[in-house]
Amino acid sequence: MSPRLPRPLPCDIVLRMSLSSTVSSYEPYLRSLLRIVVGFTFSLHGYQKFFGWLGGLGGQKAELASLMGAAGVIETFGGALIILGLFTRPTAFILCGQMAVAYFRVHIWISVWPLLNQGEITVLYCFTYLWLCAAGAGPISFDRLIGWKH
Repeated sequence: MSPRLPRPLPCDIVLRMSLSSTVSSYEPYLRSLLRIVVGFTFSLHGYQKFFGWLGGLGGQKAELASLMGAAGVIETFGGALIILGLFTRPTAFILCGQMAVAYFRVHIWISVWPLLNQGEITVLYCFTYLWLCAAGAGPISFDRLIGWKH
């Protein structure tokens, strides 16, 4: 029979510095930060289509009555609502749907793989907005300011 060795005690510094006890407490604020950054970068795509800014679409803005024009409106105003954290869940739901439609109307026909069909950002936006539908805006938002939980 082998002798039993004493069980090592966890180092105090490891307990104090674990990611779950440090970073997790900032999750709501990091969610707000992510929401603002994603809303800003998303709205830039809308500015290209809606206003023709940042190079536009071939140097022009999209025709408002076209699918690209409609996408420009959704991206411009949806991005603004996401930045503000106003009506975040329903807005994120609409934007998630828009990105899913964009992926399956445009990118999937080039290749199944997002890396090869240039649909990586579309997939990332889609699933980020899906997550925001479930998670909500976070504490730095107009939703919280007005007490809107839905």
